[in-house]
Parts: sequence; C-alpha cells; structure tokens
Amino acid sequence: MLEFLFVAALVGYFLTRRKKRKVSLDDEYRELVESSERTKKSAEEIRSFLLRVIADERNDVESFNESQLAEAKRILDKTGPGAFFWMTHIAAQLAFVSASQINEIPTNVDVALNGSATAEEVVKIVVQV
Repeated sequence: MLEFLFVAALVGYFLTRRKKRKVSLDDEYRELVESSERTKKSAEEIRSFLLRVIADERNDVESFNESQLAEAKRILDKTGPGAFFWMTHIAAQLAFVSASQINEIPTNVDVALNGSATAEEVVKIVVQV
C-alpha cells in the first residue's frame, strides 16, 4: 500500500513539474516577444526624435530648446543608457557616411538612395528598425 502511494506521488510530481515547465517556457517566450516589441518601439522613438531634430534644424528652430531637451530626457529615462549609446552609434554611422561621401567612397547608403538624398532619407536608411 505504501509503495502504491509513493509511486502515485512520484508520478504526480513529474506530471505537475512538466506542466509548470511548459508554463514557464510560455512565459519566457512571451517575455522575449514583449522585450523585442519594447526594443523596437524605443528604436522607433529614437529615430523619430532624430528626424524631428533634423526638421527643427531645417526650419531654424532654436537648438537645445526646452521641448527638445524634455523629449530627450523622456526617451533616456524610458530606455536607459542603451538609448544614449544607440544615438551615439547612429551619429558615428552618419559621420562614416559623410566621410565616405567626401572621399568619394561608395557605400550601401549611396546604392539604396541612388546617389542623391536628403538628411531624412539617410537617417531612414542608416537607422533601420
């Protein structure tokens, strides 16, 4: 009788453990998808901010105005230091594109834009989300 209870408890343990494992894998997958979506949304916010800064520069809006700084702070607070690094990386990529243009070295940006482009088009090519 005790052996039967022991075997039943052991089988029950393994069956419930398997269900918990499946739930935890589902939870991990869900968290991975949500994390990916948050990252994509943050990247889109950063690209939009960069495009707004370019538009403000074109329209002679004062640089470093309160609304720009507030928006930058909101993005940085929301996304953390990764946003700062990513924006710096974008700036570096744009500097490389500019240097290549000056030195007449073809880039994948040249190919994608067929030789002529605006700053906004370059950002859309360099900053792919």
